Amino acid sequence: MGQFYPEPSFRSFKAYGNALSETPWRFYQRLVTRSSLGEETGDMVRRSGSGMKKNLTWWDLMWFTIGAVIGAGVFVLTGQEANQTAGPAVVLSYAAAGFAAMLAVLAYTEFACEIPVAGGSFAYLRVELGDFVAFIGAGNIILEYIGAGAAVARAWTDYFTSLIDKQADDLRISTDLADGYNLLDPLAVGVLLVTMLIAIYSTKGSSILNWVASIINMVIILFVIVAGLRFADTDNYTPFNPYGAHGIFRAASVLFFAYLGFDAVSTMAEETKNPGRDIPIGLVAAMVITTVIYCLMALTLCLMVPYEQINPRAGFSYAFESVGLNWAKYLVALGALKGMTTVILVSNVGQARYLTHIARTHMVPPFFANVNAWTKTPINATVAMTLATCVVAFFTDLSILGNLLSVSTLFMFSLVALALLIRRYYDPVQTTPRELGVLVASLIVIIGASVAIAGYWASTTESEDWVGYVIAVPIWALGTAAIQFFCPKRRIPKVWGVPWVPWLPSLTIAFNFFLLGSMDKDSYIRFAVWTAAILVYYFFVGLHASYDAAAELRLVGVDEHLSDPATVPSDLTASVHDEYDNDLKPKQPPQLSADDTNGTKTGP
Repeated sequence: MGQFYPEPSFRSFKAYGNALSETPWRFYQRLVTRSSLGEETGDMVRRSGSGMKKNLTWWDLMWFTIGAVIGAGVFVLTGQEANQTAGPAVVLSYAAAGFAAMLAVLAYTEFACEIPVAGGSFAYLRVELGDFVAFIGAGNIILEYIGAGAAVARAWTDYFTSLIDKQADDLRISTDLADGYNLLDPLAVGVLLVTMLIAIYSTKGSSILNWVASIINMVIILFVIVAGLRFADTDNYTPFNPYGAHGIFRAASVLFFAYLGFDAVSTMAEETKNPGRDIPIGLVAAMVITTVIYCLMALTLCLMVPYEQINPRAGFSYAFESVGLNWAKYLVALGALKGMTTVILVSNVGQARYLTHIARTHMVPPFFANVNAWTKTPINATVAMTLATCVVAFFTDLSILGNLLSVSTLFMFSLVALALLIRRYYDPVQTTPRELGVLVASLIVIIGASVAIAGYWASTTESEDWVGYVIAVPIWALGTAAIQFFCPKRRIPKVWGVPWVPWLPSLTIAFNFFLLGSMDKDSYIRFAVWTAAILVYYFFVGLHASYDAAAELRLVGVDEHLSDPATVPSDLTASVHDEYDNDLKPKQPPQLSADDTNGTKTGP
């Protein structure tokens, strides 16, 4: 256990029993304590031993984002949702999902510029909302990475079979397991392992391979659009919206999966040469390009084939076959495979960096925080996340993964938007009790109104009235306006900031909840089971490990940068808890200036 859980709480059964008895106090301490910019960018990074090499530019980030996003979503889910959920109006579904994704990109971009570390949203939430909320968010992002990688790997098999003129399940092994888990996919596992080796070898090398493959993929996508529109039949767009508004947004909630990946790129901020310039250019430009491509491809597919005749698994390949261009289906399948391969590659790179930063806090074993001195990549984390993805990809069908991922990701993006509002409007020293009360009340109103809108949407049909929206939407607007007019901004971004705050972050929360209202019940059940599982882990393991790690940092004065955490003498660990507890007893907050980013702050 020593290598995986070296903290004092796990050194004996007696020590663990004592730690469990202190769970309420430890939970309170980790709940109210916030990380700081200095801790995330300095102390946490040093726990990895070797640093990651800063060799990425906006060009790398833009193509990493395009490579991470354009893959299984557009090539597989477009046909599935057009055929089963939205009809030709799937183009509007892509626009709605792209709007939600762009709102999230803006929030991620501000945080990545201000806190350029490998932890991505986990680090952002630790700074603004504390360890516990950060861990819940981290658990859902890990689920997203594992599930997304598995889903794309399964889709890779679908398109590969169309390339060699076989049925989708011919290369899978049929078993007697439950539906959705009974077709084993060894080819998906093989693809994941190959891309893992590339990700381990070099981040810059992965970037070069990614943008070369992505450029080839873009050429093939251009061919799909131009050649496909030659066979356009406007009659196929009648009826345009056979499933109504609910169908459009139900499809949008699933197609949001097609935009996943940009959050993985935000974890590369630690390896970016100039984060303040490169991250906004790279992420925003890539998301605009991606949204335009998705809408054009959805438009093309539904003009080529009547929506009820679209193949839900490999729509584009079979669309070209249906209009007599049999040779084109092979080119489309090849482009899809290239796109999916880069998605898996970027996912391998991003998810490893995310796990690395979580391990730096000891919420998961610090073994996964190690950065290899030769490759400058987190080998342990890369291998662990890929193996977990392989297990899921081997058993689980794409349809199950797509819906589940959208729930966890929309929930996570809402948390990041909430953290952005707190970052802009709350300062532990300057914010008065009255301002804090208004801010907390306003956030409760925004979240409550957003939940009400989503619930009303989920429980009604087009034929019913819209009185619920007339009530809930103005309440949401009043909550947002209260922040703007009664809560002075306490932090202005130094590098790049989201415009129109608080309205855009508030709209992000509302729109994400609205899409969540379109998800199916089974996805929420799986989401609840996963959340319960990570909570059990947190209260029995992660809480105590991270508490001990924070205690050691505090004991040696890392908050004041007096020493490196690696220099903690082993004979001091016995007394670390007493000294840490005494140091954290309620007291007057330190008188820090508004610009002090190195002190640990206590949240609202």
